[in-house]
Amino acid sequence: PPAGARLSFPSSYAVSRKMEPFYKGGRVQINRDGKFMFCPCGTKLNVIDVETGALHSLRQDDEEDISSFVLSPDDEILVTGSRALLLKQWKWRENKCVRTWKAVHTAPVASMAFDSTSTLLATGGCDSTIKIWDMIKQYCTHNLKGSSGVVHLVEFHPDISRLQLFSSSIDYKIRIWDLNSSKCVALLDGHFSAVTSLAFADGNTLISSGRDKICMVWDLKTRESKRTVPVYESVEAAILLPEKGDFSQLGVKKQGLHFVTAGSKGILKVWEVATAACVYTQPVPFELKEEASERSLTQCMLVPERNEIVTVSVEHNIVLYDAQTLQLRKQLAGYNDEVLDVKFLGPGDSHIVVATNSPQLKVFELATSHCQILYGHTETVLALDVFRKGLMFVSCAKDKSLRVWRMNKDGRVICVAQGLGHAHGVGAVSCSRLKESFIVTSSQDCTIKIWNIPESLTSKAKAALISSPESLHAKVTERGHDKDINSVTVSPNDKLIATGSQDRLAKLWSCSDCSLLGVFTGHKRGIWCVQFSPVDQVLATSSADGTLKLWGLQDFSCLKTFEGHDASVLKIIFVSRGAQLLSSGSDGLLKLWTIKTNECVKTLDGHEDKIWGLHSNKQDDMVVTASSDSCITLWKDVTETEEKEAQAKQEEQILKEQELSNLLHEKRYLKALGLAISLDRPHTVLMVVKAILKETDGRKHLEENIVRLRKDQKEAVLTFLVTWNTNSRNCHEAQAVIETLLKHEAPDSLLQYSGIKAAVESLLPYTERHFQRLSRLLQASMFIDFMWQNMRLADAAQQEDVTS
Repeated sequence: PPAGARLSFPSSYAVSRKMEPFYKGGRVQINRDGKFMFCPCGTKLNVIDVETGALHSLRQDDEEDISSFVLSPDDEILVTGSRALLLKQWKWRENKCVRTWKAVHTAPVASMAFDSTSTLLATGGCDSTIKIWDMIKQYCTHNLKGSSGVVHLVEFHPDISRLQLFSSSIDYKIRIWDLNSSKCVALLDGHFSAVTSLAFADGNTLISSGRDKICMVWDLKTRESKRTVPVYESVEAAILLPEKGDFSQLGVKKQGLHFVTAGSKGILKVWEVATAACVYTQPVPFELKEEASERSLTQCMLVPERNEIVTVSVEHNIVLYDAQTLQLRKQLAGYNDEVLDVKFLGPGDSHIVVATNSPQLKVFELATSHCQILYGHTETVLALDVFRKGLMFVSCAKDKSLRVWRMNKDGRVICVAQGLGHAHGVGAVSCSRLKESFIVTSSQDCTIKIWNIPESLTSKAKAALISSPESLHAKVTERGHDKDINSVTVSPNDKLIATGSQDRLAKLWSCSDCSLLGVFTGHKRGIWCVQFSPVDQVLATSSADGTLKLWGLQDFSCLKTFEGHDASVLKIIFVSRGAQLLSSGSDGLLKLWTIKTNECVKTLDGHEDKIWGLHSNKQDDMVVTASSDSCITLWKDVTETEEKEAQAKQEEQILKEQELSNLLHEKRYLKALGLAISLDRPHTVLMVVKAILKETDGRKHLEENIVRLRKDQKEAVLTFLVTWNTNSRNCHEAQAVIETLLKHEAPDSLLQYSGIKAAVESLLPYTERHFQRLSRLLQASMFIDFMWQNMRLADAAQQEDVTS
């Protein structure tokens, strides 16, 4: 091809975005205006922009897990407590820790709360004590003793004039502490299991929720229980609905207190305090379980500014609802387990669909990080494929089934069909390429099945007329291999199918009747992936033997082998319209290969573990990868920008060199020195120094110019002159510069120079050698002088004799 055409191949991809776990359990908090969410994630605390899903992390230097944290009501002060028994105060918008102090607890802090004025902080410890801190004067004001076991809940009474703190610990009682006397003034005894939340209705009414499946309403004047509300599930949070606002869609018909509960069943319920009746139960797309499951809710919060209710589930999903209708506004997935597959989705590749190590699929909208969770499969989803238009896609799972899903115009995804028939888990799936007409699956039962999609189904799905999934039946089944089939793919013209198996063979089948057309033999270990070239009659395979191979479809011969991976090659795709291959390995590396030259043009290190998912978008300029390390990475083709940058750099170099020769010509040495240093050219700097020394009063000029350099420039010159000093031809210039530095820089400031130790170590031996050479030269010159004098004396004596 012409030179111009060669340049258009990608030679480099850069990470444009990484979707990594940002929440691994613990309490989540949202700031006052609802724009930022704070999620603990091991040793760091992540701050999420709710709108876009972008995050920044507050990292501790002690590498200890965060045991609890709290944000003050005015959004200004964030305090974290770690297992190192330290408390840290942060300016969270700037990622800056402004103060660290000892928690004085003898065990980690389990709970924290601010008072309504953001001046007092209460910390409840695993050591059964509560400390109160004055955040302005920065000292501990109270040490409240008397609780038993871990103090997992602390709350100030909202009316600060009362100076009351409420707490609960392992003995299931709610303690009221009077901060004037530092004494526990009352015990509210009524729960038979851990108290999980406290909500103050007005100055004198408190609602508590517990894992004993009840909520209790307390009168704080008499300190007696007014009512017990049986909730019939372990309650993790109870929040009060605001008195103002229309909550009629949530069953609120009368005036009076209503509250929302969240707990082990995984749904929200609304209760009326006066009658202890449930007035609303949230409808959900999954069956309710009595006992705790991954769907159970661990937290529920109200964000009044945005009129939102936020829930957090055991499987780390965070959901934002409209508070008045419980319409889902947004869902964020805080943690993906191992990611087994990923594909671009949507007509403009605006979404990705992800198979995590679970029966649910996740569909992420890339612009907002909003995540839809798709229920349907009953066991882990193993593989995905998307039809060409990007609206319909297929998933297959360990539950021996496949499901067909469709995304409608507003981005919502529903299941339109399911296929049963395999005897084992279905491990690989491929869609027809031209039209949405058939699906091929392969299973651990060593069979391939072809499933037809009736046109009636596609048109009904388009018109959104499907309420429950229709059944698909396999039109043909073929025993394909002797071991697990790891990969299956359909050719671009829908006429051929290729399979790759653990038995080290790849096979080619006819699509119409699934008859065997040929076998590709040559890999030394199991084959992980097979792909047809989009342009040539070629099949690519990748294997556990660390190689990729290209095969001709006519004669089944191996055309090329690509070696370079040190581990199993799990996935391959064709990019650059079939001219290049991108492969992913079980060591977390990606490699880009140019087919024509057989070379690996780039190795990308983006993951810590096996890369199971690899897919490129329709425009061929983005790639998505997914790995067992729970991360999903989006890569952008940056070849063009990198080439432009390199070209700009080169042009800049040429201009600078031109300028340098002009400066030397005009004898503007200071500027020339600066420019030569910035170009990082030791030899050019040496030429400048030599040019200065050649002038009359050269030493003086050199001294003036060196003194006027910045510290970083002097450091650069110091590293250069170490090299000059190794050569006897340039040692005089080196020594002249050293002399200037020693004369004008105090020893203390010289010690601050980076690399000073190494410089001195290499300067000493050579300098000694130069001086020895000079001494020898001096001795030799003295001897010559002496000889010359003697010869002259003898000569003079002879002359005198002659004259006399």
